[in-house]
Amino acid sequence: MLDTAIIGMGRWGQTLVDSVQGRNDAGIRFVAGCTGRPERAADWAARQGVRILPDFAAVLADPQVKAVAIASPHGMHAEQVIAAAAAGKHVFVEKPFTMTKASAQAAVEACRAAGVVLALGHNRRFLPAVAEMKAMLADGRLGTLLHVEGQFSGPGAVAYKPGMWRADRSESPLGGMGGMGIHMVDMFINLAGRIAEVTVQSHARVLDNGLDDTTAALFRFDSGVTANFATLALAPRLWRVGLFGTDAWAVLHGHEHLTTCTRDGTPQEHVFPKTDIEAAELMAFAAAVAGGPAYPLPVEDAIHGVAVYEAMIGAAASGSTYRVA
Repeated sequence: MLDTAIIGMGRWGQTLVDSVQGRNDAGIRFVAGCTGRPERAADWAARQGVRILPDFAAVLADPQVKAVAIASPHGMHAEQVIAAAAAGKHVFVEKPFTMTKASAQAAVEACRAAGVVLALGHNRRFLPAVAEMKAMLADGRLGTLLHVEGQFSGPGAVAYKPGMWRADRSESPLGGMGGMGIHMVDMFINLAGRIAEVTVQSHARVLDNGLDDTTAALFRFDSGVTANFATLALAPRLWRVGLFGTDAWAVLHGHEHLTTCTRDGTPQEHVFPKTDIEAAELMAFAAAVAGGPAYPLPVEDAIHGVAVYEAMIGAAASGSTYRVA
């Protein structure tokens, strides 16, 4: 059992812990952690048997802790990953991995040098429907891939108030990209490979808390495949990703409903079982630490996802197309 500390006990940190705590088959348990406002998490931590330590340094100094799961503000990730690696702790880190390609590379190198496992929390890689989409690409059922479409939206930004870290533009550039859209960037990389260039428009149409509510982008992949993408930070929740090839298309609406259609024009719907993707990613992390299969998100993809995010920020600010470094 991998004894792990949770770094950040806000809503998402608690979600991660709740997904696996007390499961004998998980291979991971949370034993300690730290958070910016411990008084808010005290009752929850007591129920889950998680010791609240004074700060991150105390977590790294705790001999019981063999790994950390980082669910802190985005801008803290790189420094915390590097410090955890130096302390010999395996690292699971929430998205966005870091905020710049250079810091992502430094974090990956720190983990390599320390010989610790690094896992990034893009949980939708663990959906059975996504595995089917990858299989359709691999076995030729789609023909030649021409175009990808994606949207990940939700209403969360309406609750962001001044003083909250998520309401800080340095933590949440491009509106919903940090909390939602970065997942779709990773999904594009997972399905269609490396992204070569981006064009982005991002603005606040309704929100008045300093954040954008509408972010839309055009992408071109190294392969020549194109994509369009949107993340709306003040809209009903929606996850949709589609692949469009010469022989067929496949569109995933939500996590379980995949519709496919071949040239004969008869769509077919495939319904997949619900999957606890938070538990799946943490179990995969624990398995990788234990010497099992490598975590199914290569660190090169993690770095590339940050490079795409960084290019999107630049493209939106300049109004021009940005090459992805």
